[in-house]
Amino acid sequence: MTNRNYTFIMIIFISIIALLAGCNTDDVEAEADGKIKLIAAHNQTSPDNPYQAGLLKFKEVVEEKSNGKIEVEVHAGTIGTEESQLVEKLQLGAADLVVVSPGLMTQTGIREVDLFSAPYLFTSYDHWLRAVDGEVGEEMAAIINEKSNNSFKLLGYWSAGVRHFYGKIPLESVDDLKGVSLRTQTSGVISDFWQTTGAIPSSISWGELYQGLQQDVVDSSENAYPFFVQQAHHTTSNGKYITETAHDYTTRLVLFNGEKFDNFPEEYQDIILDAAEQSVVAEREATNAQDIEYKEKAIADGAIINEIDREPFIEIARPILDDFVKEIEAEELLQKIRDLE
Repeated sequence: MTNRNYTFIMIIFISIIALLAGCNTDDVEAEADGKIKLIAAHNQTSPDNPYQAGLLKFKEVVEEKSNGKIEVEVHAGTIGTEESQLVEKLQLGAADLVVVSPGLMTQTGIREVDLFSAPYLFTSYDHWLRAVDGEVGEEMAAIINEKSNNSFKLLGYWSAGVRHFYGKIPLESVDDLKGVSLRTQTSGVISDFWQTTGAIPSSISWGELYQGLQQDVVDSSENAYPFFVQQAHHTTSNGKYITETAHDYTTRLVLFNGEKFDNFPEEYQDIILDAAEQSVVAEREATNAQDIEYKEKAIADGAIINEIDREPFIEIARPILDDFVKEIEAEELLQKIRDLE
């Protein structure tokens, strides 16, 4: 072999190695056009929902900072209106980022996260912020990562507003809940709380709740203004009376497929983390603005809103919460949250 032929072969060999290296994204599969596509999803079908604002901000930042090398496809209830469907898709790799409630995570064996679902855990929005944006939030993120064997990476905590009761009657006291069927979780600490008030938890799916309220399948429900007003629940006879119980300053988890995240080069990981941080800001701002906007809309549409003495509700919730944290071995986390009041 002549020196010229040898040199030519080496140039080709080095070029191939360089080409392969340029295509490598640490085992993250690219599309035919060389771009990486991420599927981001939430379970709300309204395009005006705060979740949509958060995921659109995530998409904007990721695509801009990656110079279009990463594309984000946002799904608003189109690949699952139930959170369990979204978590399943995340685990199977059919979704890369999903928004879910803490209570849903108990089905994956991470029981400590359900602490964030507990009624009257937080006394105000500022109290909630101090917890999730501080040491408590960091500890919970580490628990999720460790107990899921890195299947889930928590990217941030979104707000889903302040949850209130709405039903066919206004609540003047806790006693008014006796015998009232209530769409809420039917197991766990949330169910225990409502059962203790005398209500009867019902498991109607979110997508069927409007019809359930309209047709007397269920007497009442509970959620935050941006969510139930966008679904017109307040226009039904069983959703007309809104009592501001403020029983939950709601937390939502933004989860990424942990294995896929770890396979990204550091540059892409930094882009995703930055986009997630900006999505947290955008989603919380949208939720807070809509909390005011949709309360006003509910009133304009004829809903009747009343306040109530929350102390009897808090007195019911506290011993239930104390017992619950012992069961899930989260006493220290609860104390840290209470110390932040």
